[in-house]
Amino acid sequence: KNIYKEKQEPSLSLSLVLESRVSTLAIDSPPNPHFSMADHQSSQSPSLSTSPPPPPPPPPPTLQSTTSEPPPPPTRSSLFPFLTSLNRPKLRVTSEFDSDSLLFLNKVSCKLFDNLAKLKLSFQNNSQREVTQPQLSLTSKYLSVLYDVEEKNTFIKSTVDVSPRLQLRALHNVNAQQGEVAMEANLAEPGYSLELSSPVPIGYPRATLKFPLGEVSIQEREEEEEEEEERKNKRMLSVNGILKRQVMDGVCSALYTDEELRLRYAYKDDALSFIPTISLPSNAASFAFKRRFSPSDKLSYWYKFDSNMWSAVYKRTYGKDYKFKAGYDSEVRLGWASLWVGDEAGKVKTTPMKMKVQFMLQVPQDDIKTSVLMFRVKKRWDI
Repeated sequence: KNIYKEKQEPSLSLSLVLESRVSTLAIDSPPNPHFSMADHQSSQSPSLSTSPPPPPPPPPPTLQSTTSEPPPPPTRSSLFPFLTSLNRPKLRVTSEFDSDSLLFLNKVSCKLFDNLAKLKLSFQNNSQREVTQPQLSLTSKYLSVLYDVEEKNTFIKSTVDVSPRLQLRALHNVNAQQGEVAMEANLAEPGYSLELSSPVPIGYPRATLKFPLGEVSIQEREEEEEEEEERKNKRMLSVNGILKRQVMDGVCSALYTDEELRLRYAYKDDALSFIPTISLPSNAASFAFKRRFSPSDKLSYWYKFDSNMWSAVYKRTYGKDYKFKAGYDSEVRLGWASLWVGDEAGKVKTTPMKMKVQFMLQVPQDDIKTSVLMFRVKKRWDI
């Protein structure tokens, strides 16, 4: 038995040494990614158990360099957040030159307060580069102010919607101390409205009734009547109005103003327009005839029966931005031709390069040698 114990003790000590070395290798050696935990458990002896490896030590804190730049100061928008919405308004500069009058017509405008108002400065430059007729205006939906620098005068216009059916308007000339106030009310029937207006401070009121077929205006006025050795002012009612109605394939209109009646009938289709007109009691008659040969060719002719005067105009368009016109007017005995580069009736901002150019040649019938070539240029810049 003693011999057996002596032989068993060396084997036990050898197993303890092997166990300590195996645990040391398990801790120090890096893990094998292709070695699974199941293989590791199956390779170990059931009597040998190893603890999981401790986590790696955290990296030492890095020291910031003393030469690093300081943080940037806070921006203006961070100090004042409400200033971020106040951007500089865009300026619109429009200049037009007329070679006939040698004048530059200049306009500088911008929109303010998120397009709630428009500020505009307009002036002219003559051939001596002198600034003339400067005017400054501020326009909004309910208030418009125009200041004339040379006249030192201010014109004020205001519009107020009291209710969906009632609107008040006011005009005032500061220097003349005159103006006008008006009230317009929409009636229950659609298309009908009644307007009452009166000059300020002195004047006779005017009433205007508007309806779908036209409008009629009534106002009291005074007329001087000269009698023997004295003058008398006579009050009377003045009636003005216009009526329009569809008749057959055209529109018939009657305009009555200043005790003169003008009757007009306008027929128009895709290819032909015919417009006769007569005025009473003068019996002055005229007619206009327009013929469209194609979508780009059109001929217009006017004739006055009372004076035998006539005029004719031929127009041809090339796309949207080019137009050629030529005509003759017998009243002034003048022939002319015109070329437009840019839409004649459109705005400058919709044309190429935001520019419109017109060339015109005028040829007098009595003296061809005095023919004149003129041009106009209009340009817009957005700054």
